[in-house]
Amino acid sequence: MIEVMLSGLGLALSWPALGYLMLGVFLGMWIGAVPGLGGAVGLALMLPFTFGMDTVPAFALLLGMYAVTSTSDSVASIMLGIPGTVASQATILDGYPLAKKGQAARAFGATYTVSAFGGVLGALLLAASLPVILPVIFAFGVPEFFMLAVLGLTMVGALSGRSLLKGLAAGLLGLLITTIGYAEATGIPRFYFGINYLLDGLPIIPIVLGLFGLPELMELVAKNTSIARSKSDESPTEGLLQGVKDAFNYRWLSLRCAFLGTYIGMLPGLGAAIVDWIAYGHAVQSAKDKSQFGQGDIRGVIAPETANNAHKAGALIPTVAFGIPGSIGTAILLGALVIKGLRPGPDMLTINLDLTFSMVWAIVLANLAAAALLMFFSRHIHKIAFVPGHLIVPGVMVVLLMGTWVATNSMGDWWTCLAFGVLGYWMKQGGWPRPPLILALVLGGLMENNYQLTRQIYGSYEWLFNRPLVVVIEILIILTVILAVRGMLSPKSDQSSEAGEGAAHNPLMSFPLALGLCVMFFIAYQVTLGFQEVATAQFPYVIVIIALPISAWILLKDGLAARSAISSSGGLQLAWFNASTKAELRRSCEFIGFILMAIALTYLVGQLLALTVFVAGYLRIWGNCKWTTTALYSAVVLLVIWGFYGQLMRLLFYPSVLFG
Repeated sequence: MIEVMLSGLGLALSWPALGYLMLGVFLGMWIGAVPGLGGAVGLALMLPFTFGMDTVPAFALLLGMYAVTSTSDSVASIMLGIPGTVASQATILDGYPLAKKGQAARAFGATYTVSAFGGVLGALLLAASLPVILPVIFAFGVPEFFMLAVLGLTMVGALSGRSLLKGLAAGLLGLLITTIGYAEATGIPRFYFGINYLLDGLPIIPIVLGLFGLPELMELVAKNTSIARSKSDESPTEGLLQGVKDAFNYRWLSLRCAFLGTYIGMLPGLGAAIVDWIAYGHAVQSAKDKSQFGQGDIRGVIAPETANNAHKAGALIPTVAFGIPGSIGTAILLGALVIKGLRPGPDMLTINLDLTFSMVWAIVLANLAAAALLMFFSRHIHKIAFVPGHLIVPGVMVVLLMGTWVATNSMGDWWTCLAFGVLGYWMKQGGWPRPPLILALVLGGLMENNYQLTRQIYGSYEWLFNRPLVVVIEILIILTVILAVRGMLSPKSDQSSEAGEGAAHNPLMSFPLALGLCVMFFIAYQVTLGFQEVATAQFPYVIVIIALPISAWILLKDGLAARSAISSSGGLQLAWFNASTKAELRRSCEFIGFILMAIALTYLVGQLLALTVFVAGYLRIWGNCKWTTTALYSAVVLLVIWGFYGQLMRLLFYPSVLFG
């Protein structure tokens, strides 16, 4: 085995493989940093260039790019509160608050250190596990995958602290949203209301970018300030070094999360998103002091960043050993294997084991190189936190909208992003945690599909008790729930314990959302009763049956809290004025109106002109910028949209009414 590992290292270090690996690292750094792109998009862009290359250099290029997107995606998550990819969603919860405190450099130092550690350790664990991992993977069937999805959702919901019921309701809302479009089991459309855009379900990218990204931009607009609310006394170098020290201080947490990332990554179909959240949940539940999570706790950055980098190595196993891709990215890698004449399966772990190890070593080297390069660049990137908000908002808004456009090249993506942006803003102001909703969106399809397959294969519910791995997962779920309930009932429990989510106490903002959810769940219940096929109705029916009493209870509690707020304020009008002022509602609505005008203009003249006009208008009207600054900024935006998204990515822009 040692000889084969060294042989694989020699292949990875040979020329021109090493050169292509460094090129892939450089490209992956920038692709991962742009919200909405990520590793899958990068692989799709790079794959055609590998057709004429030898096998080892081709995979060095692809894996070098793919491996580091889970490192560079932290730039947007920390600096802007917008996930660069789905693998960095959990990083937002503590990374962005650190940037607000002026400690972005510290967050970067910890992130890149543990990213390198997670990537390297994940690859080494993968190499050590190859002889024994096949029986373990074979032991997982559809019941185990279903229960793992339930565990992941339970762990994130359990982080809601005193907002546990709201966290559950948000998770159930996410599950219900995943039932939009064609049913997993029958192929019969559900909840699409005659809108063709909804037939394939709602794409995850517009939802994620809207739910997390748009509320942060609205906050910058409303407060008219920079990202950092205060300036750290530390220099950038001191901040980076402090982050490195933090990574070593919490080395055991990082080690545990590397194990989680690697071995969960080996399970087909679970993806980086669930690994991210499970690692974060583990960090919170294993901590003695949970009070700072969501407010800038460095452990909330270390845990998910270690896990999502370790995941990339683990995800190679089902791809090369079984030909089962666990994500879009690994599906493209599988296609590259076939193109190069390689047959995924046992041969990749026997005859071609040196090639498999060269892929592992490519991931190791890529993570080390990316960590070093990003550590260098972050000495300058962190300065963005101190740039005035009116200079950040228009550029980031353009990137957010174009990142959303990548999903399906449809205007429906923009409307989805905007709708969930408003929902995310309302949830944040009303004290509703958003992470359970996102993870439910990721896991909903997986849960329904595996549940239906389990019912078809096993018939009854005996699999809940006679499969050892299922029983183990059930025990973990029960323990998670017990810990969550205990934390909720504890008088020492911090109200912000949903990782900064659910901390807001604004009952007049929360009550309308609770009312809307009750109405929506009731309508979904009525629609579900009309489904003819049992398999079509079963999953959404279970969701709404559980969700209705929970949302009704939340509505009752929020109603009582709202009445108390009205009474103490001296009337409804004054109470609403105080609540809306606290939430910066007027200015936020004005910004939404500005976005609506940009969308309307897009229908007339297309993205190029509409977004350029949006940027120019924002800078002049909202930012009070000079004409020279406005013209230069707008010209750069126009060039980026045309050059990067139009020419390089070959995106199809909306066919405008006026120009076609």
